[in-house]
Amino acid sequence: MKLSKTAMFSIVAISVLLVPAVGYCSVESTLGAIQSKLINVILPLAAVLGLVMSAFSFFTRNPNARSHLWLAIIGACVGFGAPSIIAFVRGLVH
Repeated sequence: MKLSKTAMFSIVAISVLLVPAVGYCSVESTLGAIQSKLINVILPLAAVLGLVMSAFSFFTRNPNARSHLWLAIIGACVGFGAPSIIAFVRGLVH
């Protein structure tokens, strides 16, 4: 049994009207959760991995090891300092 386009549109419209919770989803809380996960988990992990890779580069006597180490240190400062940086920027905005 085939449904016509009008019947299909009616079914979709009725289902959207009966489920209004979709319209009340909070984008701000979702973005806050993503920001929290990024700052508290991913950035410090990336900073530590950068330091490990630069140490590996140093121990294998790579000629660019010194630049790798400096970039890893800068990345670690940004990664571990991200919560303070964001709090500072929020303080400036408010």
